[in-house]
Amino acid sequence: MKLIGSFFILCFLQLSLSAQPSKRLEKHGEDPFLKNLLNQYPDYFKELMTKKDSFNIQIVYTRIDRNSKGEASFKEYHYNLDNQHYFYPASTVKMPLALLALEKLNDLKIKGLNKSTTMVTDSGYSGQSVVYTQPNSADGRATIENYIKQIFLVSDNDAFNRLYEFVGQETIQKRLAAKGYPDAIIRHRLESSLNNEENKYTNPIRFYDSTDHLIYEQEQQYSNAIYPKRNILLGKGYLKNGQLIEKPFDFSDKNRVYLQDLHHILQSVLFPATFPRSKRFHLTAEDQNFIKKWMSTFPRESDHPQYDSSNYWDTYCKFLLLGSERVSVPSTIKIYNKVGDAYGFLTDIAYIVDEAHHVEFLLSATIACNRDGIFNDDKYDYDDIGYPFMKHLGEVILKYEQSRANH
Repeated sequence: MKLIGSFFILCFLQLSLSAQPSKRLEKHGEDPFLKNLLNQYPDYFKELMTKKDSFNIQIVYTRIDRNSKGEASFKEYHYNLDNQHYFYPASTVKMPLALLALEKLNDLKIKGLNKSTTMVTDSGYSGQSVVYTQPNSADGRATIENYIKQIFLVSDNDAFNRLYEFVGQETIQKRLAAKGYPDAIIRHRLESSLNNEENKYTNPIRFYDSTDHLIYEQEQQYSNAIYPKRNILLGKGYLKNGQLIEKPFDFSDKNRVYLQDLHHILQSVLFPATFPRSKRFHLTAEDQNFIKKWMSTFPRESDHPQYDSSNYWDTYCKFLLLGSERVSVPSTIKIYNKVGDAYGFLTDIAYIVDEAHHVEFLLSATIACNRDGIFNDDKYDYDDIGYPFMKHLGEVILKYEQSRANH
């Protein structure tokens, strides 16, 4: 594999129209390639692979090759990919919401309304909260731009909730289905105790220009979205109000997005020409560059919002390859990603670039880190199972890619 000219220009602008994502796999999509590769590292993966279903390990890896013109072609591989095996997507759902929020702004086509426009979130129903200002923004204004930055820099939950309210539950469902993700379910706010009915209602929102003139007003919305009935009971118990309930925890009404769908959503932003126009998010070139920038920016590199590096270190939201460890990252490594961790589920959706070796690939993975089967007890096995798995998986794929680049 050889890249010529400017790496990033080729990486994002010159794409092969012939390369299409593979079809969604319903159950146990697995390629011998990934299995054989992981088997070469028994110290890292032997125990996990032996219990791959109990750990709910799923992996999607896309190899990227470029021709002499820099045009990209893609080959996708899977390990234990199983859409019937539920994992909680946690904060990975923030990625499609950021894209849908930008898309909605573009579709509204209202003069003066953009991601930098002042946004005021009001309340109109039980459980809703108001947001008039954003102290961590450059000028104290709440904007979609600042919310998206927070989502990718530190995976802020409140920022997601504000975008969820702007786009609306029903619109989320319809738009994702139209883009080829009919089974995606994003039906509730995060870190919130709102019930199903309360999550159907989304706040009234107003946008103002620099002279405090009202540009756009969105009344409170109610969702008529209908979701399939599911019966997802996991584990053997959970804590509620400090008491152990010895029954499986019910995920039936939780968000659900398949790993392969998240993988393709990221690919569709970075490599839009690999998708039919109808399946892409309606983003401008400036939108795409904005998303790419903040996907790969470290918290310390952001002036607004500004974060304390002792709490939000460089790799805070970088699981694959770096394992969220407090380590310095080589300047030649770029990671464009969105992570999620909650209820013991650890997930990362990433595009990794090694400029020094002219290597690039897409890699997504999820793993369940809850050996005792108890939910809501904050005793999950992220440190000794999840993060090492993510780190080693990224290292192994990067090493393989580097070996390909040298031949």
